[in-house]
Amino acid sequence: MTWAGLLEQWALIEADFQQTYGIDLDTPGLMRARSWRWLKTRIYGLLSAETRINRHFAPPERSK
Repeated sequence: MTWAGLLEQWALIEADFQQTYGIDLDTPGLMRARSWRWLKTRIYGLLSAETRINRHFAPPERSK
């Protein structure tokens, strides 16, 4: 997984931010007011929780 790969799934990240953190990433000025570290930390959090972006990159294993 790369940052480019993650950012290609921006719609999933946006939905997860809204549901998990209650943050609308489309709020005017929000992303300019936050640091790259702020965004990175929260995306890492989404990847370690039961979220859309986590399921996209690490889908559950199917039982045989």
